[in-house]
Amino acid sequence: MENEKIEQVIHKIVAIRNKNGYTLENMAHELDITPAAYRKIETGETKLTVERLFCISDILRTSMSDLLEIGNDVFQQTNHEHATGYQQKIENFYQENKDVYEKLIASKNEQITLLQSLLKKRNS
Repeated sequence: MENEKIEQVIHKIVAIRNKNGYTLENMAHELDITPAAYRKIETGETKLTVERLFCISDILRTSMSDLLEIGNDVFQQTNHEHATGYQQKIENFYQENKDVYEKLIASKNEQITLLQSLLKKRNS
């Protein structure tokens, strides 16, 4: 499963590279490695590091979310040193459990009301 995902990312890189008209030699030059070393990245012989993926993303002028096929639900964060990171947006993460949480909150509120009434009776 992991290898399939990595292969998908590599295929996406190759497709975007070809679309942009970059050769293996262009990419190797931009990454400051030999064409043979870059070819090994695209064939999967050399592991694609996160750092190298960021560089490839910059060279191809495409977002990390596009390369990783994360989708549009992504936040881009830039820190004070202008380093960019990506965090997948978790929309409606707890939606499935919404009813359970609402029931728990209602139960808690009932318990608070009951305890308050018992305290009033005790103090009277």
